[in-house]
Formats: sequence, structure tokens, C-alpha cells
Amino acid sequence: METVKLVIQIPRYEIAFLAFILESYEGVATMRTRDAQQGIVELLTPPQQRSELKEILRDLESEFNIKYLTPTL
Repeated sequence: METVKLVIQIPRYEIAFLAFILESYEGVATMRTRDAQQGIVELLTPPQQRSELKEILRDLESEFNIKYLTPTL
């Protein structure tokens, strides 16, 4: 299955919150923690879910800082 990969950095104490949010949107993205100390996570999303993931991340930016380490969706 084709996926789009996005790597972001968030406050490390927000990793569990982000995982919880993404789980509630079943099928939008799979999250992997690359470096918990640095708050670096990898998001894998199907191409057809890119816009929904982008909207979720845009909404979360009002809650905490998100630094995009790869080009945005």
C-alpha cells in the first residue's frame, strides 16, 4: 500500500496526546516515534487521507508547536 511519510517534531510530552488524537481518526495515519527525547515522530498516511491529516495537524498547531522536518503534505 502506498503511503506518504511526514516527519515532525513536537513537544515530547505531547507524543501520547497526538497518538490518541490520530487513533480517534481511524485510518488517517499511523504514527511511529523516532526519538521520544527530541519529540520526533513519523506519520504515515494513505494519499487519499493527506488532506484530513493536514487539517488535523493545522488544528493541533493551536495547542502546541509542530515543526515539520520533511516537506509538508
